[in-house]
Amino acid sequence: MSRFFSSALQGIEPYVPGEQPKDQQYIKLNTNESPYPPAPSVMEVIDREAVSALRLYSDPTAASLIQALAHTYDVSPSSVFVGNGSDEVLAFAFHAFGENGFTAPILSYGFYPVFASFFGIPYTAVPMTSALSIDMEALQAVTDGSIVIANPNAQTGLYIEPSEIEALARTAPGVLIVDEAYIDFGGESVIPLTQKYDNLLVVGTFSKSRNLAGARVGFAIGCPDLIADLNRLKFSFNPYNLNRLSLLAATAALGDPDYFRDCTARIVRTREKTKAALREMGFTVTDSRANFLLAKTPQMHGRDLYTALRRKGILVRYLGDPITEECIRITIGSEEEMDTFLAATKQILEEQRS
Repeated sequence: MSRFFSSALQGIEPYVPGEQPKDQQYIKLNTNESPYPPAPSVMEVIDREAVSALRLYSDPTAASLIQALAHTYDVSPSSVFVGNGSDEVLAFAFHAFGENGFTAPILSYGFYPVFASFFGIPYTAVPMTSALSIDMEALQAVTDGSIVIANPNAQTGLYIEPSEIEALARTAPGVLIVDEAYIDFGGESVIPLTQKYDNLLVVGTFSKSRNLAGARVGFAIGCPDLIADLNRLKFSFNPYNLNRLSLLAATAALGDPDYFRDCTARIVRTREKTKAALREMGFTVTDSRANFLLAKTPQMHGRDLYTALRRKGILVRYLGDPITEECIRITIGSEEEMDTFLAATKQILEEQRS
């Protein structure tokens, strides 16, 4: 770092994104992207006229997208905030609601502690249960500050029922952020509860089930006062935080619900098929409700299996933390990609035994 770098920021440990290699063609099962293209309607709105309009700033109010989100989730537009990916939305929320600190499960989205460090927010990590589930009783015992959870959880895919989240919203001393990046792959959103609890903020993304990871579009839904807080920060930082093409793409994606349902259903079917096949090979696999699986085998350490698959042109995620060091996290790709992954994994394990 330079000698000019702020001393207050020198201790930050940046978030490490999944690999985006350029050296060869890989089957990418490491960053929880969708294997399917954006909705056909997205292809139609990103035309020559839309590209020509890039000479103009985007709409700082994001009115068309906010209206579409409000319609999709049956809330008022004043209850919706949009940002440059859910990461920006979460960053604004940490900055806005972290004065008295944040508490989160120790095994969750790796950006949470980074946000806390970046903004100088006290951060408490709560241990998981023995089954790697979020310890909701421990979170209900929190007496100060805000709480953030991912549901389904960001590394395990394990799901918490809405009734448990509602119980936590009742006791949370500050804002309860529920990060629903993976909710469309088998869970029930708690967005309806935002009309009942003024401390509940639900964060979503277009990167997973809407097939738009490269467009960088995220959103939050909560009571109008929470949304006003987020907008106050946004308009003090970057009013034009969503570009014109991303606004068009996200709005169009919401207008094609049949395609959305078809893609998510295909991913869920492939996930269940892959889960069963891995268990037949002797893997322990989480009962994921996300578009990924967390798995381990007694035959190989997670790092070694990750490396062996990489040599075969298949990228999975090795998280490397003490809790999951024996595991790999596998994004659910297309059925053909998962068949290739399973065949490669079976061959690697057979070679290990010989």
